[in-house]
Amino acid sequence: MQLTISAAMFTIHTNMVDKDAIRRHAIELIAAANPGVAGKLARTFGLSRQMAHRYLQELVRSGLVVATGNTRARIYRLATTHDAQRTYARKGLREDIVMREVFAPALSGLPEHVRDIWAYGVTEMVNNAIEHSAAGQVRVAVQRNALFADGWVVDDGVGIFTKIQQALGLYDPREALLELAKGKVTTDPAHHTGEGVFFTSRSFDLFLIRSGTLTFTHDESPLDVLVEDTPPARGTSVRLRLRHDSPRRLRAVFDAFTTPGEFTFSRTVVPVRLAQYEGEKLISRSQARRVALHFERFRQVVLDFAGVVEIGQAFADELFRVFAQAYPDVHLSPTNMTPDVELMVRRAGHREGIT
Repeated sequence: MQLTISAAMFTIHTNMVDKDAIRRHAIELIAAANPGVAGKLARTFGLSRQMAHRYLQELVRSGLVVATGNTRARIYRLATTHDAQRTYARKGLREDIVMREVFAPALSGLPEHVRDIWAYGVTEMVNNAIEHSAAGQVRVAVQRNALFADGWVVDDGVGIFTKIQQALGLYDPREALLELAKGKVTTDPAHHTGEGVFFTSRSFDLFLIRSGTLTFTHDESPLDVLVEDTPPARGTSVRLRLRHDSPRRLRAVFDAFTTPGEFTFSRTVVPVRLAQYEGEKLISRSQARRVALHFERFRQVVLDFAGVVEIGQAFADELFRVFAQAYPDVHLSPTNMTPDVELMVRRAGHREGIT
């Protein structure tokens, strides 16, 4: 008798887990804008189409999903369950107030480590707008659905890339973007470490920053994306996205770029592709010097060559021999190299980190 009851309880438990899995998969399909969600759901879990439609209707009734169109051509999308936005005067603004008034209520109920990431990213980006943008206003917004939340911090100031370009005397605003990608860059070193954008970009599933004609995107794909658009956008706009079930922890993000046993930002990953403007190849010593600017602030620099097909001999020599000899305590670690890139790196005499 006891065995029969246990088996029944196991069956009930399994069915409950399957239902949760079906709902989660349905939400994933809808978020990815997959057509024919009911059919895909039925095939994946061995359901009838009628049963698959019932699961989708449950999600609609629960307010997590919105459906439009007739049954055969029905389109599903994730419903916005929380939507908040507010515009503040920059002068006298505090980033903790913005987090408390706008973001915290919309993110209520999420896992603590997820809310910690949001608190870090939002306060860092709002503080940047307060102290560096010279803007009149700062607009913030947050939207949440069943799978993830999106957040925005927008100001009408001078623009982050222009600000860094002017402060560091750079030739082009795209060079400012390369400096941001390295980390430890700030226009106010007396009061800031320059780490906020770097760590925020690596804490979220999606980090997008637009200023002027440039839009930079960092996510979990192999390549960071830089797009140049016209007309130029005024000020700076930052977009953040994070899944509610993200396993990422802030401590792990920081630990990935610190020396074991210490708490200093000593390791960085540089997307070399950002130094390669459209139609241009990385061949000159001046290009290598631009890439290596401020490398001496780190102990280890991982040079990510993803998206770079080849480099010139002078570029490789300047980076992997000249710079390496000038700063022997800075360890350069190239990665994601094509055979042509690796050949030039080896010819420059670099061996460390190449297998």
